[in-house]
Amino acid sequence: METKQIIAQLPYSPPFLFVDELESVTPEGITGSYTFPKDAFFYKGHFKDYPVTPGVILTECCAQIGLVCLGIYVLDQGTANAMGIGMSSTEMEFLKPVYPGERVTVASEKVYFRFQKLKCKVKMYNTDGELVCKGTISGMFKTPEDDK
Repeated sequence: METKQIIAQLPYSPPFLFVDELESVTPEGITGSYTFPKDAFFYKGHFKDYPVTPGVILTECCAQIGLVCLGIYVLDQGTANAMGIGMSSTEMEFLKPVYPGERVTVASEKVYFRFQKLKCKVKMYNTDGELVCKGTISGMFKTPEDDK
């Protein structure tokens, strides 16, 4: 499956799509990137006169790239529209701020995938290669075959 096909299957759209490209995909992990637009809706009012990307948005970016994209690849379903996806747990540590206009790269490593549950270790880096945040994210995937 090509990386553009994976992104096309994501069940998100702007302004809540936080994946620009996927650089590498294997059954064991994935690496992708996203640039936070300077005019993104969540910067308005998030630290007056000094906007930074909220941690919940950084977590969502890590989840979209590191969990959902990897899950779509591992399951290799024809379309994610028929797939149900739900995050079941996160544990994140935030180390550096991400500012408007900044590009980040997310690297994810599969811990396990069993019984339709995917657990990954994720790390987000800024363009200087500095670790921005890290943690573990888990999610459940439901395919049409699960209902049979």
